[in-house]
Amino acid sequence: MSITEKKGFICDMDGVIYHGNKILPGVKEFVSWLQAENKSFLFLTNSSERSPRELRQKLLRMGLDVGEEHFYTSALATAAFIKSQNPTATAYIIGEAGLINALYESGITMNDVNPDYVIIGETKNYNYANIEKAVGLIFAGAKLIGTNPDMTGPSEKGIVPACRALVSPVELTTGCSAYYLGKPNPLMMKTGLKMLGVSIDDAIIVGDRMDTDIISGIESEIETALVLSGVTTIDIMRKYPYRPKYIFEGVGEIVKNNPVIF
Repeated sequence: MSITEKKGFICDMDGVIYHGNKILPGVKEFVSWLQAENKSFLFLTNSSERSPRELRQKLLRMGLDVGEEHFYTSALATAAFIKSQNPTATAYIIGEAGLINALYESGITMNDVNPDYVIIGETKNYNYANIEKAVGLIFAGAKLIGTNPDMTGPSEKGIVPACRALVSPVELTTGCSAYYLGKPNPLMMKTGLKMLGVSIDDAIIVGDRMDTDIISGIESEIETALVLSGVTTIDIMRKYPYRPKYIFEGVGEIVKNNPVIF
């Protein structure tokens, strides 16, 4: 089965669909093709900053009309996990509105005194005071959760720190390793497949990262397509002991079924 014959597409966003607020070349053609061919598709992002509604609005500003049902984030995965573990849990949160709202809607109460969890996601509101607070709460017994294991991410300005870089000071100080919910955690991939409603054989994962997107597919036995529009180059890809099924310059080349030959 060629990539264009696949029925379900699980696509990353940062580095695949856009960099910051800049849409990437070929994306409009790719999304139009998914819709015209009646493909099942899901934008599965490790970013926890925005809700599906906010992601929809962001794509609308870029000229793409995609319904909220096509988005799933690490914030939603984190909220679902916490709810499944402890429905009455409380948490101290370092993160943006997408994470806070996902947890609130799952019944997780905010608590900066004696929470069950310290949960950290991407945020620009990151400082010594909230690191110090998180460390103290963990020493007092709270469990450490990271929304995703990305150390860096792409932006219009270049590479920027991502979730794991923000969690690292807390891990180093406390000696406590966080549990990360985003890709390549298999919980994220299982949810994605359920939302798509397709079999493993009919699905493909499209992403720009070897250490999250591509390994997620390999470990979930889903075929993978690496795009070179984000953080990974051919030279970086060659350093890994595993390979994607396909490599494309960008998602626009998927429509043409025009992979990179190396």
